[in-house]
Amino acid sequence: MSNKPSNTPLFLEIAAKTDPGLLRSLNEDSIATVSDLGLLVLSDGMGGYQSGDVASKLTTQVIVEGLTQGLQGKTHHSSDVAALVIDVVKRANRAIFMEGERRAQRIHSSQEQMMGSTLALLLFKNNHVTLAHVGDSRIYRLRDGQLELLTHDHSLLQEQIDQGILSTEAAAKSHNRHLVTRGLGLASEVEVSLSECEAQPGDLFLLCSDGLNDMVDNADIQLVLNSLQSNLPLAASQLVMIANDNGGEDNISVILARTGKQPIAKKPGFFARLFGG
Repeated sequence: MSNKPSNTPLFLEIAAKTDPGLLRSLNEDSIATVSDLGLLVLSDGMGGYQSGDVASKLTTQVIVEGLTQGLQGKTHHSSDVAALVIDVVKRANRAIFMEGERRAQRIHSSQEQMMGSTLALLLFKNNHVTLAHVGDSRIYRLRDGQLELLTHDHSLLQEQIDQGILSTEAAAKSHNRHLVTRGLGLASEVEVSLSECEAQPGDLFLLCSDGLNDMVDNADIQLVLNSLQSNLPLAASQLVMIANDNGGEDNISVILARTGKQPIAKKPGFFARLFGG
C-alpha cells in the first residue's frame, strides 16, 4: 500500500465509550478525541502501578495539548507529522515519569512503584493516517468486512508467542496477560512504535484498551462492527456490554472512527434496530 499522502479529504465519524467494568471501582483508562484535528487518543493506566488514573489522564492531556498547538491551522508533510507525534508522546512520557518521581519522593517509595500507562493514537490528515503505540492497548481496522490488528502488543505474553514459547490458544488462558514490556512513564525515555497507512472510504478504525480484547475475541469484535457500523455509538456500547457480559475483569475503553467521502447518514440497519438503536 502506498504511503503517498492524498489531498482528498475524508469525512470522519467518531464514537467513544469508556466503562470501569464489573470488578474495579476506579476507571484508570482515559480517552480523548479532537474531531477538527482527526485525533484519537486512548490510554490505559497500568495495573500494579501507583496512580494509573493520573498517568492515563496526563497522557491524553499532554498529547492533545501538544498536537493541538503543533497542528492547528498549519500545513505539514507526513514526515513532519510523524516527527511531531513522536516528540509529543515523548513529552507525555517525561511528564508522567517526573510526576511519578515527585510522588515517590513524597512517600519515600521506590521507582518500582512509578506511574505508567499505555497509548494507542490515531491522527488523520486527509486520507493519511499516523498510528502511534506503546504497551498493549490496540488499534484495529475493519476493511471490506475483515478485521485486522494494526499494532503489535508490547507485552511479555506477545514476546512468548513471537518466540514460540506459547501458542495463541495457550496465551488466551495465561495469567500474564497484563505484564507489559513497554509503557509511558516507566523510564525517562520511551521507544514509540509508529506506522502510517492510507485510509479508504468505509474503513472503520477501533482503538481499545485490553479490557475489551481480553474479554471479547476478534471474531466477535468483527461481527459487532460489521453488524453495527452504521451506528457507531451503538457499536461502541455493544462492545463494552459484551466485555462486561464475559466477565468485565478490567476497565473497558473503545474509540471508533469511520471514514467516508461525505457526511455519513445515520440510518440504523437491521441489527441496529434489533439491538434497540
